[in-house]
Amino acid sequence: MLGLKAGAMAQQVTDRLQYQPQVFEFYLTPEDFTPAGWANLEAQVARVVASVARIVFHQPMRYQEKRNELCVNQALHPEQYAFVMGTARRLIALSKQVDGITLVHGGYNPKGYDFIGDWPNLAQAQAVVLGRMCELTAEAAGHVVFENSISPIWAFGDAALEAQLLALRLPLAYDISHAFIYLHGDNEALVASLKHLAPLIRHYHLVDSMSQTHDSLPLGQGRIDWARVLPVLNPGASSIYEINLSNQADCHEMLTSHAYLQ
Repeated sequence: MLGLKAGAMAQQVTDRLQYQPQVFEFYLTPEDFTPAGWANLEAQVARVVASVARIVFHQPMRYQEKRNELCVNQALHPEQYAFVMGTARRLIALSKQVDGITLVHGGYNPKGYDFIGDWPNLAQAQAVVLGRMCELTAEAAGHVVFENSISPIWAFGDAALEAQLLALRLPLAYDISHAFIYLHGDNEALVASLKHLAPLIRHYHLVDSMSQTHDSLPLGQGRIDWARVLPVLNPGASSIYEINLSNQADCHEMLTSHAYLQ
């Protein structure tokens, strides 16, 4: 399965479509939610849906200068809360129209503004995140997934959190490099987490890492043991290669990663 990622720019979409991917993930920004941006997005989605089996919409990562944390405190940041929940719902509605999936991050890197610190403790902030996920899951009717982060608020590889996810049956997107970084490069723990959560996973981000920083390397250039990882992935889930590109109009690094796995 070839899964590729692009912004909503026509040049990027054209580049990806020439390789006939089975999965296409749109990486969105706040500009895509302006009237002109949304009109362009709808036009690009129409191009993609004509030939691609699975479309994923990645919610914007930022609002103004801050990350779009799902734990954002509504009382302290009402505009950002409205953006986070409003864009998630708008993308879920679009996903229902095209039988796609909306991807929402459960958290990001533990840097920048401390959204977790706006709550009495980590446990309460995490409870807020899980509550909002349950709310969106009920509304989405199968058209949403939640991606893991490096932040302790939403990190796969954390046994206590994984137990809660299994109990709640939340639909997941698993970024393999994020878990590997959170687990400090422990391939044994990574494989155990992938096995544990496999029944809940509907989408993967395939990306390598040296485990020290969010480096987003092509597959085979990091320390992830892909020979051990591949057999434990959920065969019913989709995937894309989420690699840092030297040129956003050319997905060469994604293609070499796909060739590596093949």
